[in-house]
Amino acid sequence: MFGLFKKTSELEKLQKQYEKLMADWHKLSTTNRAESDKKYAAAQSVLEKIDALKN
Repeated sequence: MFGLFKKTSELEKLQKQYEKLMADWHKLSTTNRAESDKKYAAAQSVLEKIDALKN
């Protein structure tokens, strides 16, 4: 109830984006290798941003 109006931090947004990209990557890995590689590269760039925010 108290978290109703809590804004998500930049770190939380990036983590959700990373999780979504990795799920998409996993789905595409069996059907479309080129698109899968693009999703993985995007996920890695998001992961670098997450690491930069943590440090």
